Amino acid sequence: MSTATAENQLQDVVAYMQALGRQARVASRAMSRAESAAKNQALLAIADAIETSMEALKEANAKDMAAGRENGLDAALLDRLELTDERIVGMAEGLRQIANLPDPVGAIRDFKYLPSGIQLGKMRVPLGVIGIIYESRPNVTADAAGLCLKAGNAAILRGGSEALHSNQAVAACVKRGLEKAGLPAEAVQVVATKDRAAVGELIRMNDFVDVLVPRGGKGLIERISREATVPVIKHLDGICHVYVDDKADLDKAERVAVNAKTQRYGTCNTMETLLVAEAVAGEILPRLAARYREAGVELRGCAKSRAWVEMAPATEEDWATEYLAPVLSVKVVSGLDEAIDHIETFGSHHTDTIVTEDYTRARRFLREVDSSSVMVNASTRFADGFEYGLGAEIGISTDKLHARGPVGLEGLTTEKFVVFGDGHIRQ
Repeated sequence: MSTATAENQLQDVVAYMQALGRQARVASRAMSRAESAAKNQALLAIADAIETSMEALKEANAKDMAAGRENGLDAALLDRLELTDERIVGMAEGLRQIANLPDPVGAIRDFKYLPSGIQLGKMRVPLGVIGIIYESRPNVTADAAGLCLKAGNAAILRGGSEALHSNQAVAACVKRGLEKAGLPAEAVQVVATKDRAAVGELIRMNDFVDVLVPRGGKGLIERISREATVPVIKHLDGICHVYVDDKADLDKAERVAVNAKTQRYGTCNTMETLLVAEAVAGEILPRLAARYREAGVELRGCAKSRAWVEMAPATEEDWATEYLAPVLSVKVVSGLDEAIDHIETFGSHHTDTIVTEDYTRARRFLREVDSSSVMVNASTRFADGFEYGLGAEIGISTDKLHARGPVGLEGLTTEKFVVFGDGHIRQ
């Protein structure tokens, strides 16, 4: 390709993305004033369209699957890419669940009279235009569209190039549902080009995009975080810990530590490092090792842990690794202080748990561990929007501004001050 041709192609992508941005901005104003009934009608109509378009969705997905095999996608990526009957029904059901959730938009809290006589409160309002960049899973197109719509936002969705046909087929269903509810079709726009320059443009469209949500591997999220000029809601790693204190009920500790690792391996809230107080290591580690062995989990431990249980030696790199696999790092620590120091040094500020019957130590752990979810006597696997009662979630944020932890509908909104007066003037 000549330099001139490449420049013309880039200009075409920039113009295309700018057009999407302008349309999204206009649509966001309509969505911000949309009534709950209209948004719910759209969500239900999209769900119906997805179910009635099952064959068309599978046909589009078959093109992506064939191209994926031809391009050498591994089995895990192909599995995430595939749209089965069950997954298509699941997309529709997810949208119906979002429709049943309370609408956060317009809620006013902390409403009060001030000495001047005015009334002041905080009203929850949409963020505006949300750009979501994700990989592989076409169901994210429906999930992201549904959450953004219910929270009164417009969305620009850029899925992975490997799922282009599938995502466009889902987008057609979304458009039908929006039009049936009388809402602008441009409220959800799915980028229709595979050109990587589209991502580079989207993450810098400050005039049109209010916030970005990257969903995918660490490489994608690091790139977006590094290059974006639009604010980003993100998390990079899920290096989650369970600390078994010497004041723990060891039966509870066994249940929590086994579940936190083995309930599911490939999620960001799965435990990757087990910390055990030295005083109870000789009793609890053999019990846990037997359970992990049954589940096929490979253990990598420090010298003290290997004195109690046979396992491979852990390296410094292990403490900072999100395995997303049946592999677990194990470290024996002197007590609570060393456990907190280890979490601060190697953790990712995602989710960390203490197992203890000591109320004072539990309070210290809650106060001093700087993670988006901090737990006492509970599995890290609970760090999830559904388990927290948020319904669906767009992802989990380890940032501190503006959302932290599982990001549901409320996390896709912000607040503004509202003031009521009756001709009041400031003296």
